[in-house]
Amino acid sequence: MSSTVTDKVNALAELAVRFGANVQPGQIVGLGSEPGKEELARAIAEAAYRAGAKFVDLSVFDIFLKRARLLHADPETLGYVPPWLGEQLLAAGEARAASISLSGPAAPHALDGIDPELVARDMLPWLPEVMQVINARLLNWTGVPGPTREWAMLVHPQLEPNAALERLWDEVAHVCRLDEADPVAAWQHRFAALTRVASALTDRRFDAIRLHGPGTDLTVGLLPSSRWICACLETVDGITHHPNLPSEEVFTTPDPGRVDGFVTATKPLFTAGTTIAGLRVRFQDGRAVQIDADENVEVLRSLTARDEGAARLGELALVDRDGRIGPLETVFYDTLLDENAASHIALGAALQAGVGDESDHERVNVSRIHIDFMIGSNELDVDGLTAVGEKVPLLRTGTWCI
Repeated sequence: MSSTVTDKVNALAELAVRFGANVQPGQIVGLGSEPGKEELARAIAEAAYRAGAKFVDLSVFDIFLKRARLLHADPETLGYVPPWLGEQLLAAGEARAASISLSGPAAPHALDGIDPELVARDMLPWLPEVMQVINARLLNWTGVPGPTREWAMLVHPQLEPNAALERLWDEVAHVCRLDEADPVAAWQHRFAALTRVASALTDRRFDAIRLHGPGTDLTVGLLPSSRWICACLETVDGITHHPNLPSEEVFTTPDPGRVDGFVTATKPLFTAGTTIAGLRVRFQDGRAVQIDADENVEVLRSLTARDEGAARLGELALVDRDGRIGPLETVFYDTLLDENAASHIALGAALQAGVGDESDHERVNVSRIHIDFMIGSNELDVDGLTAVGEKVPLLRTGTWCI
């Protein structure tokens, strides 16, 4: 690894620990990684201990073990998750631990050739308890990209492996604002702008949001106390943290019973170790009633059949053109990055932080899955709809109107 990449690794580790998760002295830090991301994982551990962490608990998920399970295990057992995995996550919440995860496909072709329906049965490393501890605000957490050579070759197939990895690290450094003299100050400035937009959207108390453009015309109803937020949250103990770096979105929790229309994804969706390309979804009365795609559609069809809430929306997020990811016009095949390049929706579990009144908590969507996919572009118009029928322009050519 070159010295320039090493500098980026160390800078990203510091940002993840000090600003993303905001690790506190004496905290346990859960660190989720994969083979090929050792340098960044080790740098994060060092940064966490320098920040006063009591213990860094590393968990490594190898997708080739998942491949072995999908090929050889009894298909009826693929939904099984050892109970102690969820219990460990709940215990981390009780201990008020911090959590940092490294995103990006470490081996993007590992599940090639596997029956998509089998792939959809095994959701690991995702655990349903994730939303439980997040909604209870027990963890200060973040996720950051963890580039690998294989991921870089997927994103930049025209380059030699070493050059592709250098390019991917350059892009990650740029979108994470590591190229600024003070990355934390740069992020504070960006989050301040996003917070102002979120507050303006919340104050208008829109009844619904309409997104319309090429291949998309979708109306998403909001709950009475739906509120808009950005990736700046606070735990029950008052620890401010920034889930997901980079993050360029403002998002809310919609009414899962009031979603109608159709959408066309503007970027491929990489989920469950599989790329779903050319995704098109039609909604009626809140449910995804028709799902089509050019590739691997059965994966998403199977995932949305897992439970009652899996075919309903748990998130609506809007992204402007002032972020750093979209202008690169790079498909990263990583939800953390791609979702922050464009407005998006998420099927499945909702964040309770997206509603203001506890009376609405029981109405937010509940599911064992949470899958974001991108439907935005500069050609997508977004309007706020009031209860009396007023239409208020919100985004035009990727620029805020509010």
